[in-house]
Amino acid sequence: MSSNQSDFDRLKVAAATALQTHWVAFLIEGIVLVGLGLTAIVLPWIATVAVAIIIGWLLLISGIVGLIGTWRMRRAPGFGWSLLSAILGIVAGSALLRWPISGALSLTVVLTLFFVMEGVASILYALEHKRELSGRWSWMLISGAVDLILASIIFLGLPGTALWSLGLLVGINLVFGGWAIIAMALHAHGIAPRSTARAN
Repeated sequence: MSSNQSDFDRLKVAAATALQTHWVAFLIEGIVLVGLGLTAIVLPWIATVAVAIIIGWLLLISGIVGLIGTWRMRRAPGFGWSLLSAILGIVAGSALLRWPISGALSLTVVLTLFFVMEGVASILYALEHKRELSGRWSWMLISGAVDLILASIIFLGLPGTALWSLGLLVGINLVFGGWAIIAMALHAHGIAPRSTARAN
């Protein structure tokens, strides 16, 4: 038990050290996320179609790659299931690229599940790191709570709000997530000199 706790403590220290060492990279990431989020909030219809198209391309490419890999290993067990999976990816990707607005409803349901999982994960992360990030852990907690609220808004707005809500809610999520990363990066930068002095 003490060995597991010791490993866990070392992991937490390593995470805090990485955050302090690379705080500028985290800061830039947060600023980029906030910028993208604000753009999506201002142009939610465009953001909705863009998300559908991006996911369509991802499904199509993964389906094609899967089809090539499956065909090369056609004598392996499970060939039929792998072939079906690849074909489904190609069909779903092609459908999203051809009818991105129609696919927005399905993506909105998927997004609802994503926001629920991300919200829970953010809240658990914040609670676990509140000691190391005592100054800014509450921002991550708020970000997780916002994710859960967004999931509720999406669910209650279906199907009428699917066209604009996807882009708008992705934008809001990016803004809050980006701001949480910015706050943590600035906090890590603020405590870095004291940590270094203590180590020396």
